[in-house]
Order: sequence, then structure tokens, then C-alpha cells
Amino acid sequence: MASECSLSALFPVQSQLDCALDDAATQQEKENIVNEYLERLGEKEDLKIPDFQTGLEWLNTRGPLSLNNELSGKVVLLDFFTYCCINCIHILPALHQLEKRHTVKDGLVIVGVHSAKFPNEKVLANIRSAVLRYDICHPVVNDSEAHLWHELEVSCWPTLVLLGPCGNLLFSLVGEGHRDRLMLFADCALRHYGKQGLLKSHDVGIKLYKDSLPPNILAFPGKVAIDNGSKRLAIADTGHHRILVVSLNGQLLHVIGGPESGRKDGDVTEASFSSPQGVAIKGDVVYVADTENHLIRKIELLEGKVTTVAGVGAQGTDREGGAMGTTQPISSPWDVTLGTAGSVEDNVLWIAMAGTHQIWALFLADGKLPKVSESKAGVCVRWAGSGSEENRNNSYPHKAGFAQPSGLALAPEEPWSCLFVADSESSTIRTLALKDGAVKSLIGGERDPMNLFAFGDVDGKGVDAKLQHPLGVAWAPEQSLLYVADSYNHKIKVVQPKSKLCNTLAGTGEVGDTLGPELIKTSFNEPGGICVGDGGKLLYVADTNNHQIKVLDLVSKTVSRLPIITECTDSAPIRSVPSTKAPKFPKSAAKKEMAPVSVAAGQTVVMSLTLSLPEGAKLTEEAPSCWTLSAEGTEWLLDHQVTTGDITDLSKPLVVSAKLPPEFKESPSDPKLTLAVWIYYCLETGSACTMKAASFSQPLNITACLGEVEEVTVALAHAF
Repeated sequence: MASECSLSALFPVQSQLDCALDDAATQQEKENIVNEYLERLGEKEDLKIPDFQTGLEWLNTRGPLSLNNELSGKVVLLDFFTYCCINCIHILPALHQLEKRHTVKDGLVIVGVHSAKFPNEKVLANIRSAVLRYDICHPVVNDSEAHLWHELEVSCWPTLVLLGPCGNLLFSLVGEGHRDRLMLFADCALRHYGKQGLLKSHDVGIKLYKDSLPPNILAFPGKVAIDNGSKRLAIADTGHHRILVVSLNGQLLHVIGGPESGRKDGDVTEASFSSPQGVAIKGDVVYVADTENHLIRKIELLEGKVTTVAGVGAQGTDREGGAMGTTQPISSPWDVTLGTAGSVEDNVLWIAMAGTHQIWALFLADGKLPKVSESKAGVCVRWAGSGSEENRNNSYPHKAGFAQPSGLALAPEEPWSCLFVADSESSTIRTLALKDGAVKSLIGGERDPMNLFAFGDVDGKGVDAKLQHPLGVAWAPEQSLLYVADSYNHKIKVVQPKSKLCNTLAGTGEVGDTLGPELIKTSFNEPGGICVGDGGKLLYVADTNNHQIKVLDLVSKTVSRLPIITECTDSAPIRSVPSTKAPKFPKSAAKKEMAPVSVAAGQTVVMSLTLSLPEGAKLTEEAPSCWTLSAEGTEWLLDHQVTTGDITDLSKPLVVSAKLPPEFKESPSDPKLTLAVWIYYCLETGSACTMKAASFSQPLNITACLGEVEEVTVALAHAF
């Protein structure tokens, strides 16, 4: 029997409200209806919900929150979500908008109640990564066993529950697409309880985890793609909202977008993206799945410009398509790959449309899909998937069902002639036949198309093999092998399509960031993207939550990290590398001003810093220490140079170099270089850990010439 404080007690009351709102013609009518509803609801005393359990883990707060203490006197919006869910991701913009509209001081607090679908999502560190990845700035509680979910009889993700200042149920919204009604409910509730004097303006102790993060070249890279012809990689640097193009040894060639999100076409120096995921590169053209902008973008490297080729910049609900690309609304494209539909090579861009659980086609030239009439260049249309979230295989592509397809790999040659699809929410790999559009199972899941909980970590054949939310696939035609980024199992797996045999290739199955010495002893953290290089001898893996690209050498059975060398040498138009955000510099940190040093144009300033920790202390591996180099007011002194890095070893000095320009654009006024360090360390004798910072400002006296001297070295030292 349902408890009195569950959503089932609210539904009969709210259903009448919903019907009345559907019939209302004006905004004022709607507000009057909601106000009357709140008055009637105030007479009910059986709608107070239970408090959060004690002992739960919290993020973005200084400590646990309670409905009876910190949240008392607040209108509270509970967002029941799980971070893998595309529908949960879709409502985040509405929550961001609501947070800007009403602050904690105004009386509104949003609390994310993370109620995991997958076992991997119960781990706090993984939730923390998702909070950072999606820029969630409100408190989040890890309700790993879904206690509050069950208490309130929540039934699906996402579910929004609005509470009054006494923890009493007001409204519930299930699923996505309720932005206007959410704003209406929140506005009316705040006015209603404000007039009654029941709202409080106190702080609830929000402390954003992202403010303490060290900088990194990459942030949550989603996908990586290779162009074997030009020997270049395209990397979706998702957390920095940008695309990097690098050589195979990591030399940075192009930076497009970032570090902030945006939606702008035009010159590559001004273009912007929002959490891009999929990338496809051929020659000097890169196609981008600009996921949170709901767009497909085209980067022309030689021309130095970015254009939109599909999408309107807002989430679409159309599940058929057929309009010209820039007038066709689309929904959360997650991956892209070039292919052929008809007689013209590479005339189509296949799209994993995660938001509508489908596979779409964007025609780059005239072409034809199987069992469909011809399409003109520019048309964007659904190819496979009904739009229902299912694991349904079918000979007719429109009757098949996918569940958040997130990765694509093309195998055009016989006997395969298919697209491999990483179908993340069904934890399967599927095939989509290029000849007739038939959708079949390859590995994972089970035969019941409605069961999206058939996941695990099992090597085997066909449905006996089990995956956990795979996000990436890559095809090696030379060996006829398919590689899978089994994201939530933190593994790379290899599949033989003919026998449907799936085996673990690399990864321990545990979250980590180790390099071997064997492939199976290497660890990953939710790898999301993968591509094949050097004729099937190398794998490039976007190790998403480790903020890096790992390179697996399948011949030597070794693993290395791809270094991103940020001093640009390519002659093509580039965008200067924006500095990643460093942690906030503590007010108590040591600040040292050095004596001026004389330098000339073209010389290299070498700062050699010796750091020492207290006796019995060691660096904290889980929170990498770091440095940044800046030239405030004269940033051009450091153009195209490495300005951030990790600190992993204090047994030798940290050496940071800055090569001054061969000639100065202007006469700099009081130029100086500032080296800042953030050191995370723990005492070996106990559990106490801390972060300390220090900065060293080096004034520069610019002179005409210093003879043959190429380097000027400055020795620095500091003890924490």
C-alpha cells in the first residue's frame, strides 16, 4: 500500500490542476489556477516527505543537507536523475535557467538526487565527474540505493518534485519537455510562500567542486577520430567546448572553440561549441556532433571557417526528418561518421541521434538510402529507429528500436557492409546493414527488446557477452575486428563479428589511470571514444574521466599517453590555445616578487623552482598538483606556448621555460612572468591531506641585446 507521503498521494490532486492548466488560455489564468491550487494544498497535512537518509554522500556542498534544517524555509526542487540518461541531460538547461531566475537567497534550492541505473553510477567519484562534465552547480546527493526514490514511488528518470518550505509535496513533473510549467510552478510557489513569510534567505552551504580543480590540457574528451591520409587526429575536447586537431605524435595543429560554451559560426578564431562529442575528419574537413547545441557543424581547416550544416540550435522532437539540414531540428547528436549512400563516395554523414534513439543521415551530396527515394544534398533524415527507446531488432529499419545510440563505426567492405552501433542504454552493439537497413544484434543485451537492464561485464558470444553502457566502437578492416569502449566497465573489448565472440583486450575493470605493464593491467575511467590507426596496429582511446588520450600498441602490447604538445607549428589558420581554468588562488598563499632580470627579444627565460614538503608528506596522486605560467597584461609574450602542466615529482626542480618573441609587437609596460603552483599533499602518518599554493613573479627588464646568450635562468625555491 502506498505511503501517504508518496507521489501517489499527490497525483489525484495534481491531475485536476494539469487538466485546468491545459484549458487555460492566458498566462494570468494559469497563475490564478496555480495560486488557488496552492491555497487548497495548504490544508493538507499528509504530504510532508521523509528527510534524506543520514550518511549519504553529497557533492557541491560543505556538508549534508536536511529538509528539516538547511533546507527548511526553502522551496526545494528535487531532480531525480541518473547521469547516463539523455532525457536527464535534456532538462539541465531548464534547471540552469531556473537557477539564474531564482537564487538560494530568493528561497529556491535545486537538489539533484542521483538514483543510479548502472552499478558504475553508484560510485561517488563517477557521479562527481558527471557533475563536472555537465556543469551542474547545485547540490547533488548520491542516493545509491534509491531510498528516497522508493519512498516517493518515483518510476522513471527524470522526475522533478517541487517541495514547499516545510518539505511538503507541491508538484511533480515526469520526463522532459516541461520547461514552461516548471517555471510557472516555481514562480507561483515562491510568491505564495513569500507572501506568507515562510521563506528564508539563508545560505545552505553550497561549495562547487569545480572551483578546486587543477587545470588540464583536455577536459572530459568524448571522442577521437583519425584521418590516416593526413595522419591527423581530431579530438572532441568536450569539457572545454572545443575541437583539437593534432598530429599522430600529439603536436597541436588547430584549436577551434572553447574554453566557454557558445553557438557561433564563422572564423575559427571566433567559433564556439557546446559540449561537442562525435568527430569525423577527412583531409581538411572536420564534422562535429555539437551535442548540447543540437547541431552538426563543419570545420574547414584551410579556409579557417565553421558552418552549421544541420540543426536549428534547439532540441528537436521530429523523428522523421527530411528537411534541409539547417531547417531540420535534431536532438543530441552523439557521434558522426562519413559513409556512402548511393554511387558517390562519402556523400553522407551518418549520425547517432542519441536524443531520439535513432540513426540519421545528412546528405553531403545527392544520394539514396535503401528502400527510400533519392535525397538531395543537404537533406537530413531519419534512417533507422522508431524513436521508441528499445533494444528491438528488425529487418525494416524504421521498425527497429535503439536506446541512446552513442557510437558509430563504418565497415563498408563485404561481407560486413554495415554500420556498427554502440547502443549505450541497452548495453549492446548492433549492426545496421548498408544494403537494406536491417538491424541485428551483435553482442550484449538480451532478446527481450524492452529489457534495458541486461548489462554486466562478461566475455562470451552474442547475447551471452555482457557490456555496461558502451559509448564507442572502432573498426579495423585489415584484421576484421571491432573494438569497443565498454565505458562503464572501464575496459576496451575486441569483437570478432563472424563468430560474435567478445573478449576483454585492456582494462582492469576498476577505475584508475595506470599504464600496464600489460594491456590487461592498464586502467581507464569511463572511456568514451576510440579509433584505429596504423593499419590496425594502434588504438587511440579517449579516456574521458582521466582527461587524456591513451594509445594502445597492439603489436608491442604496451600503452602510453598521447602528449598534447601545445606549441603550434602548423602554417594553417589556428586559434591560440586558451588557458584552462586553474584552481582559485587562496588568499593565504605565499606570493614572492623576485628581483628584475634583464632579457632580450628571442631569448628563453627558464624558471627553475625547487619545492619541498613538510617532513613525512607526499604528493596526493588522486588530485594532481599543477603549475601555470602567466603574463598578465602582456599575454602575447606567451602566445602558442605551454602555460600549464602537472607536477608529479618533487625530487628534482620544476623547470618551466618561456621563449620570448623574436620581436615585440609593442613596448611592454612593466612586463613580468608569474609562475603559480598548486601542491596537493598528504601526511604519510595519517589521513590529513591539504592543498597549498604559491606564486613567483619575475619582472623583466627588456634590453636591446644580450650578445650570444640564448637562455636566462632564474633559480627559485620554496618550502611548504
